[in-house]
Amino acid sequence: MANKIAQQTEDLVQPILDELSLELVDIVYEKEGPNWFLRVYIDKDGGVDIEECGQVSEMLSTKLDEADPISEAYFLEVSSPGVERPLKTETDFEKYIGKHVYVKLYEPISGEKEFTGDLVDFKDGSATIRYKDKTKQKEVEIPFAKIAKARLAVTFD
Repeated sequence: MANKIAQQTEDLVQPILDELSLELVDIVYEKEGPNWFLRVYIDKDGGVDIEECGQVSEMLSTKLDEADPISEAYFLEVSSPGVERPLKTETDFEKYIGKHVYVKLYEPISGEKEFTGDLVDFKDGSATIRYKDKTKQKEVEIPFAKIAKARLAVTFD
């Protein structure tokens, strides 16, 4: 159900985002306690502001009311993905080369299922991450298909 609602919401919000030159990062439909939340994460180069989030929220709310794809009561939230923005597509990986990332895998590579380090390259469907293992710098090449979850990671230097 959640995937179907996310897809229907994407179909409704994408024309709005195209019109406003904004990017869809993610859509999550989930239950927290007794309440359902439809969360739409948007972005653009330089980040989005509260006015843009509000504008998308108003326009999307109208379209959701017309299409009525969700039977239960829910809260609509439109926001920036924040500093730990998820990396969902190969294009995201290409765009954020040089950034610090966290990657969780479906299955281990070199005995590890999680890596945090610098995304140094993305080509031929694989991400190369430079990470620190004790005192040594190492690199790992991770096929995109093996990535369960990835996001930008905050560093405290």
